[in-house]
Amino acid sequence: MSLVTLKEILKDADKKKYGVGMFNTINLEMVRAIIGAAEEERSPVIIGLAEVHIPYGSLDTLAPIMVKAAKEAKVPVAVHFDHGMTFNLIVKAMHLGFTSVMFDGSTLPYEDNISKTAELVKIASVLGASVEAELGHVGGAEGGEDDAQEAYYTNVVQATDFVQRTGIDALAIAIGTAHGEYRSKPKLDLNRLKDIKATVNVPLVLHGGSGLSEDDFKSCIKAGISKVNIFTDMSLAAIETIRVELNKSNNKISYPELINATVLGIKEEIKGKMRLFGSNNKA
Repeated sequence: MSLVTLKEILKDADKKKYGVGMFNTINLEMVRAIIGAAEEERSPVIIGLAEVHIPYGSLDTLAPIMVKAAKEAKVPVAVHFDHGMTFNLIVKAMHLGFTSVMFDGSTLPYEDNISKTAELVKIASVLGASVEAELGHVGGAEGGEDDAQEAYYTNVVQATDFVQRTGIDALAIAIGTAHGEYRSKPKLDLNRLKDIKATVNVPLVLHGGSGLSEDDFKSCIKAGISKVNIFTDMSLAAIETIRVELNKSNNKISYPELINATVLGIKEEIKGKMRLFGSNNKA
């Protein structure tokens, strides 16, 4: 129980064909919601901080909070540095107690992505952390400014070569999703997902999960996804909760009460995702 690596938490999910949510946080309220939801649903969980979100919650401030919450949790929790692009920050996160890091070299030339990823895998092995990497490119808020395009989709042949040469523990793939809110319905290439799953020996990760339909999630998990990244849907749940509470109280609600209501709103969103992914009652 409590603090585990990404490799450990995804092993059972990969074997039993369910998905584990990676929920990014930018503050204490989101940490409370994520851990609370996991404990209530008896679900393993991955709590993350994306490099792009550091302006909203610094690594030095949030790392001790996230690691302490994970250690005290009643369910398995991996603490993950998401979409790391800065070498020093990725290594720093591991030294601060993160049990998992993602190196995002998806916009680099293929060989550069391999060499930089492999270097971080060596460091992580010494520090006892897992490494996730991305092949192909999932555009949007965390990964860039581009929407999903065919040119960015993960190449099946490269996926096998990439995993073998880097030694990563999980592979994030691009099959038509994008970070943030979708402006049009995503076109998921499930056949590509199935082909990748048939050729690589590590768990697969779906980025840009917020906004997909329930059927989309179920189809992706059935086809081989073991980790699903969520942030935007949590943010939208927080905003809607605040809006409802302010209207209900005619703006006469106290700030501490509003904080607690927001935690509950985010928590309910996360619990729904856990049940959808099939990770509830797996801890």
